[in-house]
Amino acid sequence: MNKTVVLNVVGLSPSILGQNTPFLSRWAEGQVVPVKPVLPAVTCSAQATYLTGQYPSQHGIVANGWYFRDECEIKFWRQSNKLVQAPKVWEVARSLDPTFTCANLFWWYNMYSSVDYAVTPRPMYPADGRKIPDIYTQPGELRSQIQAELGQFPLFNFWGPNTSIRSTQWIADSAKWVEERYNPTLTLVYLPHLDYCLQRFGPDENLVAKDLQEVDAICGDLIQFYEARGAQVVVLSEYGITSVSQPIHLNRILRENGLLTVREELGRELLDAGASKAFAVADHQIAHVYVNDPVYIPKVRSLLEATTRIAHVLDEAEKPAYHLDHPRSGELIAIANSDAWFTYYYWLDDSKAPDFARTVDIHRKPGYDPVELFLDPQIPFSKAKVGLTLLKKQLGFRYLMDVIGLDASLIRGSHGSITSLAEGPLFITQQSHLLDNTTVLEATEIYGLILRHLKAAKY
Repeated sequence: MNKTVVLNVVGLSPSILGQNTPFLSRWAEGQVVPVKPVLPAVTCSAQATYLTGQYPSQHGIVANGWYFRDECEIKFWRQSNKLVQAPKVWEVARSLDPTFTCANLFWWYNMYSSVDYAVTPRPMYPADGRKIPDIYTQPGELRSQIQAELGQFPLFNFWGPNTSIRSTQWIADSAKWVEERYNPTLTLVYLPHLDYCLQRFGPDENLVAKDLQEVDAICGDLIQFYEARGAQVVVLSEYGITSVSQPIHLNRILRENGLLTVREELGRELLDAGASKAFAVADHQIAHVYVNDPVYIPKVRSLLEATTRIAHVLDEAEKPAYHLDHPRSGELIAIANSDAWFTYYYWLDDSKAPDFARTVDIHRKPGYDPVELFLDPQIPFSKAKVGLTLLKKQLGFRYLMDVIGLDASLIRGSHGSITSLAEGPLFITQQSHLLDNTTVLEATEIYGLILRHLKAAKY
């Protein structure tokens, strides 16, 4: 099989590929093919579709998180590859060529998978409440070896108000480290930096010019590195980012109409999903709305349809057309307009918000929270507060890094809903003959194109 590398440059779209991406623009040589994104156009769903060639209705990844009905709990950012309910591209390639090997660098669902080499974030959570940057690797011994040479994975630059190009650079360096030692046939590399700055500022090239240039430089270095080793390189993205100006608080609407239940703990409110008649699991521009008592489905649908800037509401009859008819999906699915997005907020009084609402805590929050990208502008000397809190950490004291605000209007970019091709994801390859003059790709076709690059042409 031909050696192939897939660079997943998250947030890169045809509309922002240009003067601030000089290397990629030259390298593409006009071979940029837009991709019709899968719905929802979010990380886990898009990646699972690319790697299986199936829609969420088959592979089961209906969002970045969903309601686990048997546990009555909402869970986001699970990591086990067993959750993806379809064969992966590397499994099919290995069945065709037993010498085939695959390295997965930070694509999601990268734990306990059948790849040969894996590196993915996996913080340590000691009993004293600390969060310590770390990684999970396959084989296990890579964990200490790679961090001994590259340094500790910069988790706090990967996500949160301190996010920067440093984490993407570390991932790129780890890909080169794995390549030089193991020479895998297929390498998957996740480069997330653009995603975060575009959510902060929106797709305004003037505001994200530096970020585009930084990502372009990393891509240029990786492409030249891999091509010098005889590899074919594919550049793709999962989705594009659209400008947004309106957060939609679905759970507050459901609560105000007597459908959502909260539980009070220490004077703060927690969403009680199992006791609620209905609640929304918000994920960027899509929300799975779970209705525990089907009697209330008509009422909930009516509320959703009456909510400004919701473009579509899907029920059981409509979900198949969007490939979201899966048991993990909500009874109803709300899709926002391209200029709006869904918050997870369910409290009606900010003084009652749970303590984790003002922290970076992607696992406890019952929905995606991009406001974690900002320090709370209402906190005087917020950076000084961060410094004092970190000092408590270093001294071994318990601490709460409550420096995130509750102002959803800060967000300027989002994704997940249906977008124009110019604002959506893209696919770039120098092996243009493999595209068969295709002008637009379906998300499910990426799987076959990866196999074709590997010379599994009949697939």
